[in-house]
Amino acid sequence: MKLTLKQLTISSSLLGMAFAMPVVHAADFEEYARIVNVVPQVEQMNVPRQECQTVYENVQQPQERSNTGGIIGGIAGGLLGSQVGNGNGRIAAAAAGAITGAIVGDRVDNNNNAQPGYTTRPVRQCRNVDNWQSRTNGYAVTYEYNGRSYTSVMPYDPGSRVRLRVSITPIP
Repeated sequence: MKLTLKQLTISSSLLGMAFAMPVVHAADFEEYARIVNVVPQVEQMNVPRQECQTVYENVQQPQERSNTGGIIGGIAGGLLGSQVGNGNGRIAAAAAGAITGAIVGDRVDNNNNAQPGYTTRPVRQCRNVDNWQSRTNGYAVTYEYNGRSYTSVMPYDPGSRVRLRVSITPIP
């Protein structure tokens, strides 16, 4: 494509006008707006906690028994029973004495404690309990600026006025 001198002159003058136009700049400044309304943004959260208590329960103690009293009582009863009677009666008396002596010796040795003992012991019982808490996670702030109302969520309550950054940019 071949350009004529006239076309080059028009193109260069348009290019020169584009560079001669002022560059558009934005103007930023700070100003204050009046607060109209502040509403806390509250959320409910469950933060479970553990509740514990100590209860006491009865525990059966195993009975510790000894065989020594029964053995000694059986021997002593057998010896005493063999001293009574003649012939087969002597054998029967020795057997009866051994049985009676074993029973008496066992009861004496174990203090006639046929029932096992009980004791109490502490037991810790825990459970999780719901613990609902309210938390403020921001503030919906409504403010007026230049005759208009605006709402913005802020992390804090700004009080009676809020500082604004105003930016003005002309439309080309």
